[in-house]
Amino acid sequence: MEKMEVKQMKSLALAYMGDAVYEMHVRHHLLNQGAVMPNQLHRSAVRFVAATSQAAVVQAWIADDFLTEEEQGVVRRGRNAKSGSIPKNTDVQTYRYSTGFEALLGYHYLSGSLGRLEELVTDAIRQVEEKGVDRNE
Repeated sequence: MEKMEVKQMKSLALAYMGDAVYEMHVRHHLLNQGAVMPNQLHRSAVRFVAATSQAAVVQAWIADDFLTEEEQGVVRRGRNAKSGSIPKNTDVQTYRYSTGFEALLGYHYLSGSLGRLEELVTDAIRQVEEKGVDRNE
């Protein structure tokens, strides 16, 4: 897709793609760590893909000025998007920040900014592993 087309996409469409991209990166990371049992893989993956983890990561990026103005705009658009669904396992604010996180990853993937995407995903995984952020916190 052309960069202009991606900028015009709805935030929830970007988040849809970002969710899949992040899930794939997390699964690849876990396999590289030696996890092989399906149940173990699933439990481990939940730590990374839970809304609380994603929200904590994107909030840290914002606080640390890790994102460009353009990236902050994508996160803001994703955060403000109205999904029409009510989250079951988390509060609305956390869910919205996690949508912003996913929208940002989807934006970079669809824009072809794979270097920056890799940088963001690597940092997100590092944060979750170091801080132990998960859905139970």
